Amino acid sequence: MGSAHPDADIYPEATGPAAKIVAAHQKDEPITLYSGWFCPFVQRAWITLEEKNIPYKYVEINPYNKEPSFLKLNPRGLVPTLGCPQEDGTTKPLIESNIICEYLDEMYPNQTPLWPKEPYAKARMKIWVDHVTSRILPAYHRFLQHTEKSPYSLESARSELLNAIKTWISNADPEGPWFTGKDFSFGDVVLAPWASRMWVFDHFKGGLGIPEPGQGGDDDEKLWERWRQWSDAVAARDSVNETMSEREHYLPIYQRYAEDRAQSEMAKATREGRGVP
Repeated sequence: MGSAHPDADIYPEATGPAAKIVAAHQKDEPITLYSGWFCPFVQRAWITLEEKNIPYKYVEINPYNKEPSFLKLNPRGLVPTLGCPQEDGTTKPLIESNIICEYLDEMYPNQTPLWPKEPYAKARMKIWVDHVTSRILPAYHRFLQHTEKSPYSLESARSELLNAIKTWISNADPEGPWFTGKDFSFGDVVLAPWASRMWVFDHFKGGLGIPEPGQGGDDDEKLWERWRQWSDAVAARDSVNETMSEREHYLPIYQRYAEDRAQSEMAKATREGRGVP
């Protein structure tokens, strides 16, 4: 794809803390993560691998110059893709970040479990994982991609995202700091990459408008206090920080989203009024 494509100048590799993690995962391992350093969906799988201390090889995929070997494994060419070893010695692909993370948790059950084993607790977590995918992320992108040409107002998009976050955090464990309580879980992984990118709203959209302490009102003050507790815990989590690159290299990517020029599947779905693809 030529350089005229609006997304073709994405910085080619991870930087900062993420570059150190990439460098440490270059030897062949049974599990291979085919990745795009900038992608929050990839970061879900990456966080899971790091949290569970699973040996893996990291392979950076250029979304506009995909190697034939990768396309043979995954003809759709999407990241994250996980190369999964089979008993016959072959490797089969797995796609979709949530599915990849659940697979890893089941394949390595004794290494820092991220999903509950008790059926009700697991089912309940899936409800709120789905809320992130079906409510928070579409609202996140509608707000980020709003322009003067959008058929909705910036304020309505902001309110939609704030309400989706409030619903999610109101169903978190009240003590915290994590979604299910004292232990980090996939209930946190599912949203952590986007929480780590909330700064894009300050940079491009005049802020999300989460109330400052003491400004949340009688009904919502405790909810926003709980959100800040969770956000602060995410910001301090090694697996999150160590899979992030330098902010300067995210800026051009998110500028295209903010101007509604990005051509990712998520950006196109948002423009077309669809959910997460």
